[in-house]
Amino acid sequence: MAQTITIENNSNLERLLISHPEMEKKVRGIVRQVIRGAQDGVQRAAMPLSTKQAYEAVRKAVYKKVLGGNINIVSSRRKSGKVAPLPPESQRKKSNLRGGNRMARSQRTIDLLTYAGADRGFILRFLNEGTNTRTSRFGNRGAIAARHWFGRMSQTELEHAAEQFELLLDALIDKEFNE
Repeated sequence: MAQTITIENNSNLERLLISHPEMEKKVRGIVRQVIRGAQDGVQRAAMPLSTKQAYEAVRKAVYKKVLGGNINIVSSRRKSGKVAPLPPESQRKKSNLRGGNRMARSQRTIDLLTYAGADRGFILRFLNEGTNTRTSRFGNRGAIAARHWFGRMSQTELEHAAEQFELLLDALIDKEFNE
């Protein structure tokens, strides 16, 4: 679920990349700038779709080894296999009240029970792809209709970013050749 910008073969750019060692860093900076603009556009489109700041789950990536980048919806906070251990017995609160352990919630537990806006990528993915009709023994629980908003919005934003990239790259190439 990612949309990507690719750079067509440009002989002037290739010549500059070979002759100037700093040029790759400058081009990657331009890619980062236009991808950030595209990310902002997709986030603005996602704002009215859901509550709880789910638009923050729209992420950008700029590649390290290849000149390019993408926009995607990722929820990367939860990683499988990482379990927070319980604190030692000495840190647990003792209480005369009945009902078992009266240990206060750790910050890790509070983080897992709450969501930040950047962790709500699943909401945007449900809105984009939809869900099947859910039923239980008590009746129909409904379905989420697919809106397919991400592909349309990210493609238009990346096309606009590609136009901006061409302009900025041409200006950079002209500047380097004139020096």
